[in-house]
Amino acid sequence: MAPTRNRTRWAGFLTVLVTAGSLIAVPSAQADDGRHTDLELLEKCDNGTKKCVFHPAGDVTIVPGKRENVGDRAWNCTQDQQTSSRTWEHTTGESNSLGVSLRTEVGTKAFGATFKVAFETSYRRTWSSSHTEGETTFIDVPPGEVGWVTVAPKTQRVSGTYELIFKDRFHGKRYWYVPFKAEGPAEGEPAVRSQQSRPMTEQERIEECQ
Repeated sequence: MAPTRNRTRWAGFLTVLVTAGSLIAVPSAQADDGRHTDLELLEKCDNGTKKCVFHPAGDVTIVPGKRENVGDRAWNCTQDQQTSSRTWEHTTGESNSLGVSLRTEVGTKAFGATFKVAFETSYRRTWSSSHTEGETTFIDVPPGEVGWVTVAPKTQRVSGTYELIFKDRFHGKRYWYVPFKAEGPAEGEPAVRSQQSRPMTEQERIEECQ
């Protein structure tokens, strides 16, 4: 019967070791527990890192932006076609996969500057956080209709990966990689302009023509 008791004691002892080992292993396993965010990582760019670079991937894509109405509407309450001038201004901003601005009140964030340098070096194009354009457009409005100007600014899209190497371990690791996509105004690419018109509604006739 003694061997049986010994086996029982050893089995119990091994169970304690395994349990203890699991308890000891938990902190190191949780060193990288996903509690960080990509933005938290990028905010460490040049603020605890010894290397922070953006690696663009693929080509820049130039696409028409969202078409928007600009300037005041032109109401033609006469029986003849009218030509009206409308002065307008439109600003195109930037956006990215993190949903944050690359700029601060006093300048550009470190990871934003890193992105801009890499973009302009790789593609020989300018990256701007915003671009404003405007002009005076003449609209031909048929009788009884309302006219307006629409603008679809062209934007440039790019994607890639940030590479960060920390001086000291950050969440248990020195090497981090953050995927990133951005879209901004395409400098040198004029917006697509057009003029539109449609018949006024009865309510609009009452409000605008009386």
